Amino acid sequence: MRYLPLSDNDRAAMMARIGIDGIDELFADIPQDKRIKALESLPKRKTELEVERLLSRMAAKNSAAGDQPFFVGAGAYKHHVPATVDHLIQRSEFLTSYTPYQPEITQGTLQALFEFQTQVAELTGMDVANASMYDGSTGTAEAVLMAHRVTRKKKAVISGGLHPQYREVVEGISAQLPGASVVALPADPYGTEDILAQIDDDTSCVVVQSPSFYGQLIDLKPIAEKAHDHKALLIAVFTEVVSLGLIESPGVQGADIVVGEGQSIGNALNFGGPYVGLFATRQKYVRNMPGRVCGETVDAEGKRGFVLTLSTREQHIRRDKATSNICTNSGLCALAFSIHMTMLGGLGLNKLARINHHNAVKLADALGAVEGVEVLNKAFFNEFTIKVPADANDVIEALAVNGVLGGVPVSRLLPDQPDVAQLITVAATETNTQDDIDAYAAALKEVLA
Repeated sequence: MRYLPLSDNDRAAMMARIGIDGIDELFADIPQDKRIKALESLPKRKTELEVERLLSRMAAKNSAAGDQPFFVGAGAYKHHVPATVDHLIQRSEFLTSYTPYQPEITQGTLQALFEFQTQVAELTGMDVANASMYDGSTGTAEAVLMAHRVTRKKKAVISGGLHPQYREVVEGISAQLPGASVVALPADPYGTEDILAQIDDDTSCVVVQSPSFYGQLIDLKPIAEKAHDHKALLIAVFTEVVSLGLIESPGVQGADIVVGEGQSIGNALNFGGPYVGLFATRQKYVRNMPGRVCGETVDAEGKRGFVLTLSTREQHIRRDKATSNICTNSGLCALAFSIHMTMLGGLGLNKLARINHHNAVKLADALGAVEGVEVLNKAFFNEFTIKVPADANDVIEALAVNGVLGGVPVSRLLPDQPDVAQLITVAATETNTQDDIDAYAAALKEVLA
């Protein structure tokens, strides 16, 4: 009964209460062809030693990001994380802490989140930031919902340069909101879309990623101006937070909401998670912002203290009136971000960003010199898109055989668009050496020969 505490009578009572006749009805929304019929490939039982050996053999098949030249990006980036970060977040008072429901006894957690918010607000050029989101994709969807609340309109215009997975999350959540519509422009690897033509008086928000999924840097100012002329909000998105160390902040460019992925600072790849979403906005919109906001105050004795200033309004009491269903934050990942950012400082972040850009330029020059390869971007940070004279998936597989993880085939994330079959997004960071770049160029030349 330790792991299965419910009796058959308990389950029957629960099903009767919610009005179903059997457990299978809970999965009615999942198509039959998407369900696993049985787990016949799994053994019934093994000893602990046998399990350890089995899992170790399986893990040995993985190719770690540090084992070979690594140029994968597309929303998740390999950066150097100082050992100090992991050492500090492993302290028990940080590692075991959760959402600060009792602020008076979680002052350390609240102060760390307050510092995190300050850093995010300064990075993005905004007035206020929350205590983090789950990740960049869910944060983007929450930003769209927030814009609908602020403008009282429900049409979102989405750039073709937004990460495809982010777009899918926005569309999925918007589909559950009565009256909401999403105008998603087609993929735009060449940076030629006319997003201004899509903005009208019915538009609630315009969602633009810069650098885009394809690495293209976007001038947000004319988009912000057109959006504001139609009383719409500009939501600026980023997947590579290090870019903010070198590029003019979205807030300065006119964004009303800035949201993105903070994984690059303090957080390793971790097989795709957990990550940390960053979310910031203008002061006048703060009461429509999802998530939590930690604030600084003084106690009855005049001593400095920290509190939950805003906590996703009504969430704990009347959930149907809540600003958001986001009920927690990525606390430990946010702490890792904040520790790493504190170690870097403003000058350190700028230097890190310059190294990233410098390495990406060298890589673009090297790959562009390979016969048949075209670099599509004219302006980029540390990620760009190349067109190869073959199927991109085949090229990436062949590069892997040659010991180089060469990027992400665009068709992997946009499988229904044949015009992207030859495109690869490539990222370079401070972890890439000249030897890595030379190895990539040599392997690509061999693969395409």
